[in-house]
Amino acid sequence: MLVWARWGRMLTWGGTAVLFCVVYGLPIAMIALASISGQWNGILPSHLTLEHYARVLHADSASQMRVSVMTGVAASAAALVSGTWAALALRRMRGLRRRVLDVIFFVPSAVPSVSIGLGLLVAFSQPPLLLNGTATIVFVAHFLLISAFTYGNVAAGLARVAPEYGEVAESLGARPFYELTRVTLPLVAPYLIASFSLSFAMSMGELGATLMIYPPGWVTLPVGIFALSDRGAIFDAATLTMVLGAGTLVVLMGLSRISTRAMVRG
Repeated sequence: MLVWARWGRMLTWGGTAVLFCVVYGLPIAMIALASISGQWNGILPSHLTLEHYARVLHADSASQMRVSVMTGVAASAAALVSGTWAALALRRMRGLRRRVLDVIFFVPSAVPSVSIGLGLLVAFSQPPLLLNGTATIVFVAHFLLISAFTYGNVAAGLARVAPEYGEVAESLGARPFYELTRVTLPLVAPYLIASFSLSFAMSMGELGATLMIYPPGWVTLPVGIFALSDRGAIFDAATLTMVLGAGTLVVLMGLSRISTRAMVRG
């Protein structure tokens, strides 16, 4: 740390802990408390119950969780493939052309998600490519929103790999495909897993664009949470929020273990 005095370090860590608790811990604690509240008319709930969990974990909520996971996995996998491909293609490119293409790839991250949803509605609500009212348009929206982050993470990983590794493999007679699959991709495997994890987490929590384009038969969990809160069912919405957070956290922890193992092997 840049703070050398012991009292300065303690003050810095203490201030950081307080800020973390206020900004992150307190809202999460309130949501968790609301998810087990039977009635809340005062400062604290009058009694606690698990009835909300028993109610929301029925068919509709389970279906929404399944839709969210399927959408997140499919969109993240597509973004990982396209982002890796783009990062590899632009790896040796320099100059103005590289900068222009970088900007193009990062444009979706700079555009509000609501604008992405509106653009998809306008673009795909008429033949010959009619996607409005289908689950495909939700996949496309999520892919557009997370693709820039995947490309950025993979490009950062490739920048850390010395080009000498590939040159040595080529000098030993390795074909380009062999050098890619046996040298380059294993070296950036932790970045690939991290990119997928970040993309999946972003997709699981995406609401703005999804709310504009989702069909009745493809409702994600954030849309379900919004619908409950809009109807005034705050306790049920808080319960679904905890379920969404817990499910996402479990997946991210599993991917983190895989990333750690890949880093150790590398």
